[in-house]
Amino acid sequence: MSPARTTPSRPSPAPSPLAASGEPPRPASPTPIGRIPVIEVSPVVEGGRWPAKAVSGEAVRVRATVFREGHDAVAATAVLVRPDGTDHTAVTMTPVDPGLDHMEAWLVPDSEGDWSFRVEGWSDPYGTWLHDAPLKVDAGVDVELMLTEGALLLERAAARADLPPGDVAVLTDAVAGLRDASRPAPARLVAGTSPEVRAVLAAHPVREYVTPSATYRLRVDRPLALTGSWYEFFPRSEGAYFDQESGSWVSGTLRTAAERLPAIAEMGFDVVYLTPVHPIGTTNRKGRNNTLTAEPGDPGSPYGIGAPEGGHDAIHPELGTFADFDAFVARARSLGMEVALDIALQASPDHPWVTEHPEWFTRRADGTIAYAENPPKKYQDIYPLNFDNDPEGIYQAVRDMLQVWIDHGVTAFRVDNPHTKPLSFWERILTDVRASHPEVVFLSEAFTRPAMMRTLAAIGFHQSYTYFTWRTTKKEVGSYLLEVSNETSDVLRPSFWPTTHDILTPYMQTGGAAAFAIRAVLAATGSPTWGIYSGYELVENVARPGAEEQIDNEKYEFKPRDWARAQETGIAALLTALNGIRRGHPALQRLRGLTVHPTSDDATICFSRHLPAHLSPTGQDDTVVVVLNLDPFSTREGTIELDLSALGLPEPSQGSDPGTPLLTARDELSGQTFLWGRTPYVRLDPNHNCAHVLAVKPL
Repeated sequence: MSPARTTPSRPSPAPSPLAASGEPPRPASPTPIGRIPVIEVSPVVEGGRWPAKAVSGEAVRVRATVFREGHDAVAATAVLVRPDGTDHTAVTMTPVDPGLDHMEAWLVPDSEGDWSFRVEGWSDPYGTWLHDAPLKVDAGVDVELMLTEGALLLERAAARADLPPGDVAVLTDAVAGLRDASRPAPARLVAGTSPEVRAVLAAHPVREYVTPSATYRLRVDRPLALTGSWYEFFPRSEGAYFDQESGSWVSGTLRTAAERLPAIAEMGFDVVYLTPVHPIGTTNRKGRNNTLTAEPGDPGSPYGIGAPEGGHDAIHPELGTFADFDAFVARARSLGMEVALDIALQASPDHPWVTEHPEWFTRRADGTIAYAENPPKKYQDIYPLNFDNDPEGIYQAVRDMLQVWIDHGVTAFRVDNPHTKPLSFWERILTDVRASHPEVVFLSEAFTRPAMMRTLAAIGFHQSYTYFTWRTTKKEVGSYLLEVSNETSDVLRPSFWPTTHDILTPYMQTGGAAAFAIRAVLAATGSPTWGIYSGYELVENVARPGAEEQIDNEKYEFKPRDWARAQETGIAALLTALNGIRRGHPALQRLRGLTVHPTSDDATICFSRHLPAHLSPTGQDDTVVVVLNLDPFSTREGTIELDLSALGLPEPSQGSDPGTPLLTARDELSGQTFLWGRTPYVRLDPNHNCAHVLAVKPL
């Protein structure tokens, strides 16, 4: 039925740059190189065409290559710029990768908005003097000259108006020591190179020939854009039952679906994601298991959207009304959860769009409208939109439809197959929604080529489904974790799902409850955002023959579940534990900077996330190490070679026993505590303890 609503208050949609000017974008004009060259700045997406991504409170790694001619010391500063254009933070960068002139710093935006950053290269006269003076004094070359030059430099540093009085005193004392001719030259040198002096000049460096890079954009969203746990379900299945008297199924409603919300909240999920709730067409309606002929009472696929009762801006009459939807949203919010809705931009043959706007669809040579195909799959119950026939009309209709659901409390959209629609359409609509509703999060369901997935993320999708679902071996998992957390983390935020209503991989079909436990641990700890499809708690793993999807697929029938059985598998308790662990560890709420540690067993993987105190919202170090048996059939054992520096720990002295305890490792799943050295031994049984999720602290 059509909702009662007023015209939404929002700005006019922003046209694409090409539409506005009629000309393609021109490349930026060449910029002369600065006095101190600053190149290879990151994170920068397509030369700055689109912003890099962050969320409020997230540490962003800024890198650049900074160098100069000759042998004088060079340094750099990363500067974070607020949305209003004022400087927020300036952090002196740390050299990394010795010999390659690479610099690194971490910047933390503290609010949402369109931030930016730049890198400033500069000559470091104190660094130069600190290198040259000890060499010359020790060699007896230009001793008095070097000490005098050091004193003059520190005098200049102390004269700055912004220097705190205590720091001025440190530098003034150092100048006196350097100029004290009654003392030996080595003692005078120590006065100018003391840890106290170095600390002052590290915090307040003397910068010469400061050369800024270009300023690059950084889009900062709310935390849910990066971190959250999603629970997907079909509302029509909750409360559905077979009426023996009439011999037909009775659909669940939004009111009965709301009765499931407390159990979902108890497991610790942040977002309840509903598959489409719109009227479903009857023409070419699919039957059970995707058969071409629907039997009486078959509800059809909710992705066959549209009927005489309405289209994308309507609710299926069997589910209820907008008042029922509002009550569902209110109940979810009262339990601390947000509501996401599936958006599938396609139409059943019965959708009002088909008769009102036939130009929005593709006509074949025989005059029929082309239905959707993904060879060899065919979707006779779905007509795809043709975005080239009337792009403005389609845009306005979709934007108005999204506003309907935003007005009714939806704060996230899972977008079905966005890769089959023009990128220019998505860039425009995502920009428009962000302008008036920056809180709304869009999840891209695009299991497609990497270039398309990455570009969908670049143009504005907050999150993306990933290939995680099919990565099962140690090598595949390790390389993929490194890819999403380090290589593409500035633009693509991954959402890890072990299964979906469309996907049941061979690993999940054959591995039993152990496979479901293993993949839950990996999804929940491998990515800040993860999700499960309803029924995961029951280990629903029977596939339709010849397909990577469940038999009796819920897309085509009602599927009420006996939730009392969820306690038997132990999966619900595991999901609850994992979501609790994620909430308790800020390191697991971050994407960037994951490390994979070598293991001796070919089915045991180990990875870690380390959040140092100065970047952590708690003000304390947070380090989590995950050790996981990827084999659902066998107990595995072996040793781990821990990269201690990645855990924020110092390397032990050379020749020390690798088994010497260096850290405590508390398993957040079992409660056990271990004393670990550099090469700990682990043994994991997939049926009882498939993983360690360890909170690590130095001894």
